[in-house]
Amino acid sequence: MLAIFNVVFPVFALIFLGYLCRKRNILSVNAASELNRFVIYLGLPALLFDSIARLTPADFSNLRFIAVFAIGIAVVFVLTAWIKYRQGAAAGDIIIDSLGTSYANVGFIGIPLCLLAFGRDGMPPAVIAMVMTACLLFAIAIVLLEICLHAEKHIGRSLLKTGNSLIRNPILIAPILGSLVAAGGYVLPTGVQQLFKLLGAAASPCALVSLGLFLAQPIDNKQTGSVSLLVGFKLLLHPAITALFAYWILPLPKMWADTALLLSAMPIGTGPFMLAELYRREAALMSRAILISTTTSLLTISLILAWIAH
Repeated sequence: MLAIFNVVFPVFALIFLGYLCRKRNILSVNAASELNRFVIYLGLPALLFDSIARLTPADFSNLRFIAVFAIGIAVVFVLTAWIKYRQGAAAGDIIIDSLGTSYANVGFIGIPLCLLAFGRDGMPPAVIAMVMTACLLFAIAIVLLEICLHAEKHIGRSLLKTGNSLIRNPILIAPILGSLVAAGGYVLPTGVQQLFKLLGAAASPCALVSLGLFLAQPIDNKQTGSVSLLVGFKLLLHPAITALFAYWILPLPKMWADTALLLSAMPIGTGPFMLAELYRREAALMSRAILISTTTSLLTISLILAWIAH
């Protein structure tokens, strides 16, 4: 647990710094939105482009792992959407909450833990999981949100507005450009690579500080039930479904199955919060769900690592 805490501590520290800066009025109310926009339009696209441009076809050779990890995400996403729909939630909130229960913090916590638990052998599945989460799942959520945002009676006008928004979205464009670079075997100039590294390295810290700024805002007590649903589904249901497929229904090699389980058990990442703030949904609620799931994951991840070792 101490080793896990050492991995998770920077997450807590950055969130707390954002919280402290807001409480002491070092950063204004608008700082959270501005930091979040930096991440959405500069930091995260650079990180996604740089990560994908370095991939090779061999990184995606284990199709069964991709299927197992995708099924775990899809089942939790759809089940959350169905529950929130039955509760009468707005379409945008349904999408954000469903993203929250299925979006694991693979990049900031999952990859260091895989290195800790499995060494370099754990990196290929971790990279695949990061791409599937930060690129594919994130892109699907954006597409669904844009469809809801531009929904009109005239289907042609809705599709045109949605398409225009999507082709201008850097989070969708960056992975595509990165894939073209990787597929073509191109090597970017050193200066360009360094630019993407610098921008990408700023994405996670800025997102976590922005999260802390939002935590300083009050939350409606009526939303505590939604936080419990998000945390419970992410830390318990998501890894349970992934384990069912990884070990029994679509059995994977031992190390790949263990990695799939560990990565699916990661707490909620910052992606759902960034979209909640950008699209003016329940950002304060999502920020609390992320903090609680990250704190609680110290125990749940420790139990899973103990079970894997056993």
